[in-house]
Amino acid sequence: MTTIRPTKPPKGGGGGLRDRLARLRMLRRRRAPALPTQGSLRWSFTWAFEGIVYVLRTQRNMQLHVAAGALALVMGLILNLTRLELLAIVLAVSLVFVAEMFNTALEAAIDAVISDYHPLVKVAKDVAAGAVLVAAVNAIAVAYLVFYDHIAGPRREIVDGVRDSPTLLVVVAMILTILAAIVIKAATGRGTPLRGGWPSGHAAAAFAAWAAITIIAEPLRHATLLSMLAFLMAVLVAQSRVEAGIHSAMEVVAGAVLGTGVTIVVFQLFA
Repeated sequence: MTTIRPTKPPKGGGGGLRDRLARLRMLRRRRAPALPTQGSLRWSFTWAFEGIVYVLRTQRNMQLHVAAGALALVMGLILNLTRLELLAIVLAVSLVFVAEMFNTALEAAIDAVISDYHPLVKVAKDVAAGAVLVAAVNAIAVAYLVFYDHIAGPRREIVDGVRDSPTLLVVVAMILTILAAIVIKAATGRGTPLRGGWPSGHAAAAFAAWAAITIIAEPLRHATLLSMLAFLMAVLVAQSRVEAGIHSAMEVVAGAVLGTGVTIVVFQLFA
């Protein structure tokens, strides 16, 4: 009696090939990323501004640096500094900000992995703090070299010619508006610098631009038309933030009041 044994499917047969192809497709299938892709420009800016807000909210030295930087900018406007002098002030202030942020980042990274005392950890933190001190001393030296002649000059008309430079006023008003919005968000702890929270930074910047255009265009023949067009654009920006669900109506109104108020104050004081 002959026993019939089941034959094995040949290697590379249809069934085995289909199984291998199915496994390859599963391996090649891309999983949905848990976070936005690295190339997302909006999220890159959002994370960067979140880092700035964190430093402003938690580091007292950074708050002092921001206050000193804003004061230097206002003093530069009052004293009618040249472009190169303003560039020196901006670079010195930016260097202090960068040094303080790197110091905070280094301390956070070290504290995340090391909880016990180590002499090398102390060296790393001390060197980072020393870098901030060097940047601060450099900023003081630059401020002295730039401001001394302007302040010590006899009977110098410090505001002479400022009204002939509306571009400088607009830049200062926009910078102060954005800084004020970031500081308020850091103080309230609501939302992110580019999304949500009180007040709306986009609305603040849009209405600051409207106020600046309205003031600058006042002597022109079609000043009313220019102001209305700028106001319409600012309203559209604010409406888009509300319709997208990013801000509430009150947050947008707060941003509009902030941007308009800062711009009017800058032009009233220096123009």
